Amino acid sequence: MTNALMTMDQGVLLIPCYNEAPRIGRVVDGIRHHIPVSNIAVIDDASSDQTTAIAHGMGAKVLTHATNLGYGAALETGYRYAQQAGCLWLAQMDGDGQHLPSELPRIVEPVRAGKADIVIGSRYRNDGTASGWQGSALRRTGHRVFSEIIFRLTGQRFLDPTSGFQAMNRPAFTFFTSGIFPCDYPDSDVIVMALRAGLRILEVPVTMLPRSGGVSMHAGLKPLYYSIKMLFSLFLVVLNDRNWKDYANTHHAGTQPT
Repeated sequence: MTNALMTMDQGVLLIPCYNEAPRIGRVVDGIRHHIPVSNIAVIDDASSDQTTAIAHGMGAKVLTHATNLGYGAALETGYRYAQQAGCLWLAQMDGDGQHLPSELPRIVEPVRAGKADIVIGSRYRNDGTASGWQGSALRRTGHRVFSEIIFRLTGQRFLDPTSGFQAMNRPAFTFFTSGIFPCDYPDSDVIVMALRAGLRILEVPVTMLPRSGGVSMHAGLKPLYYSIKMLFSLFLVVLNDRNWKDYANTHHAGTQPT
């Protein structure tokens, strides 16, 4: 590490969660064992279990919603907290045990070193095979479809456009607190939006595990809703292309890595 790196004290680790009491303690403890960040914020999206109490007991900052607002809204609450706290970078991971704290340095270091504005931890290796995670055939097909759509729209390939295991710098999360962040599924549409706004996105392979419990936000008929909603959202992103380009010109965002 060099002096040019953002320090650990300038960042925050965000954990959006809903009813993750059996798992949140292990996640917070694992973070402290693998990355020396002192600021850990759990965003509790109106859980009905002991998520908040356990997170408090582990010494985490807890931001609570009075009603369940959705995954994207929980993330935006975390982004606003990072912005108000003066953080220069943040990392985000789910509270269900899928994202490994031991993999945090892989997504955090490129952001701290100024090599990317956003880093996405991908459950796929560069050859397209999954590392640890084995989802349903429907989920894997959805990843491939939206990966291809993003490529057609931006010319850049991302193997895991639905990954919530990410790190980003202040320009990126400031952009996401400007009123454009979706409240439910911030996935492919956000990637396209960020790229068109001039933000640099890097994808790195990481190992992910299956959920160790709880209910997936893609359970039941939700994948159908997700697909329809995401296609519509992508259409709106393209329709508002001038807004993203104006943002890029105004804020002098970095160029894309080659």
